[in-house]
Formats: sequence, C-alpha cells, structure tokens
Amino acid sequence: QVQLVESGGGLVQAGDSLRLSCAASGRTFVDYVMGWFRQAPGKERAFVAAITWSGGVTRYADSVKGRFTISRDNTKNTIDLRMNRLKPEDTAVYYCAATRSGIITSLAGQYAYWGQGTQVTVSS
Repeated sequence: QVQLVESGGGLVQAGDSLRLSCAASGRTFVDYVMGWFRQAPGKERAFVAAITWSGGVTRYADSVKGRFTISRDNTKNTIDLRMNRLKPEDTAVYYCAATRSGIITSLAGQYAYWGQGTQVTVSS
C-alpha cells in the first residue's frame, strides 16, 4: 500500500525559508510523478510543483516559480520542497501526492495517492 508522509511544516515569518519533505513507501516509484499541492482555508486545493521520478523534469505554479524548488532523492524515496522568500499568501496545508500518469501534470484529479498534509503558516 502506498504511503506518503509529509514533514517540515511550521510557523515562519515573511521572507523566511522552509523545507518540506515527503517520504514515500509501499512500492517502487520509478514510474511515478510526484507533486506538491496546497490548500488554504476556504480555497480549493491548488497545484504547487511536480517532478518526474526518474527524469527530473519539473513544473511549478506561477505563484511560486523562482521561490520554490522541488527535488527528489531516489535512494531514499523522498521528495523535498524548498520554499524561499515565503509570503503570508503561502499559508496553507501542503500535501504530497503521487500519480502513475507518466506525464507531469498539475491536475489534482490525476493524482491517486495523497499524504495527510503539513501546515505552513507565514506571518507578516
């Protein structure tokens, strides 16, 4: 059974950096695209970033491009999201997700597996 466990959330000030990590287990993920999404109170879940597991191709939401970096460590089955220059509008629950689509996608409905989420709060 696939399990995704996020860690690294917390309370930071605007301009600070934070690193989220997702530990994946339960199968081999060499053919999976891994993504990060976020959901702010009262809003729909939104795409943040995604990375192909073997090819290292990445995609970012325009709102985080240039500030966030997604990376993966295949030896450890982990996917990290490095967040720099955080803004109050980045406040949300951040979710790790996995899809076997084989093609990098920003559509939440394409991801079959989800973690429980980790809270990120950015104060102004």
